[in-house]
Amino acid sequence: MMIYEPPQLTDEDFAVIELINEQKQKLRYYVQNNPHRWSGLIRRNMMARAIQGSNSIEGYHATIDDVIAAVDDEDPMEATDETWREIVGYRNALTYILQLSEDEYFEFHPQLLRSLHFMMLQHSLEKMPGRWRPGDIYVVNQETDERVYEGPDALEVPKLIDGLIEFLNSPTDCPIMVKAAMAHLNLTMIHPFKDGNGRMARALQTLVLSREGLVSPIFSSIEEWLGRNTTAYYEILAKTGQGAWHPENNAHDWVQFCLRAHFQQAHTVVRRNNWYEKIYEDVKRLLEQHRLPERAISTLMDASIGLRIRAGRYREENDISDVVASRDLRKMSDIELLVPHGERRGRFYLGAKILRKIAANHKVSGRAADPYDLVRQKRQLMESPQLPL
Repeated sequence: MMIYEPPQLTDEDFAVIELINEQKQKLRYYVQNNPHRWSGLIRRNMMARAIQGSNSIEGYHATIDDVIAAVDDEDPMEATDETWREIVGYRNALTYILQLSEDEYFEFHPQLLRSLHFMMLQHSLEKMPGRWRPGDIYVVNQETDERVYEGPDALEVPKLIDGLIEFLNSPTDCPIMVKAAMAHLNLTMIHPFKDGNGRMARALQTLVLSREGLVSPIFSSIEEWLGRNTTAYYEILAKTGQGAWHPENNAHDWVQFCLRAHFQQAHTVVRRNNWYEKIYEDVKRLLEQHRLPERAISTLMDASIGLRIRAGRYREENDISDVVASRDLRKMSDIELLVPHGERRGRFYLGAKILRKIAANHKVSGRAADPYDLVRQKRQLMESPQLPL
């Protein structure tokens, strides 16, 4: 069965891919030179933001504190039961994807897609987790109640999925980011499940990217970016699909949209790392000044960027006793680095003014440039006539 095919790439597309790869090389350098910090604080936060972004597109909004709690396998602070179940389901699927990224025997298979879907939605059996949809499916605009997309006939789903799997397993010269974008597009348009198709498509894109091996897949994911650009995301899918299953349509605009997302997300991650590095240096000085144990540094960094600190997480990530954890947190409160809130099991800590000021002083705002604009500007400079010396 015919599926959407990768478009013919332009010279501009290849130039943008090169810009993205330059950003990834920076990330690779940070991963290799700061292994402890990347594998801990930043990696956890990046995973949480990917989960938060993908679920927010479907209307499941959770605070970053709650999503980090899900990543750490802790109880939620504010999320409703429904949202919490969706967050945890997506965490389970994404965790499996991260495991598969290092599996030398890995291959794509229809059952893998059904298994990931079951991990996401096993808490809602009415949504038929792990099974292809049995009938027609439509996407409806919730604001206008207008039907905006109709998926292909349910009887065609297994054959279309087989075509997608064949594409994913076949060797190709297609750049990995383009291949991942086409996997995302095809699964979205096939809409093989009764529910959860968008999250599955975004997870599949991350899974395809995870096979690249350049940097950790969680740093290649664009799910956070898509969560921040939901309207544009829906618009480009609508433009590409034109209301129904049209695999003959050109997917070039969609691929360019994803390449922009990759560049801007990578730029955000690089900038975030630089921000964390500066926070780390200032927090480390505070640590030494107050003679706090080295284990407290990641907690104070979390607190500086506005995250809630709980004793259980502090105890477990440092492998210490309740007594030691309580003593450390009490000292950090006494010297006014942390501010306690609540009582007993509901107690948490927020960063005091001095910590929040550290983070604010180093914060850099502003949106990343459009990489296609950067490529065109570079080309114009190269083509402009040079003045004689």
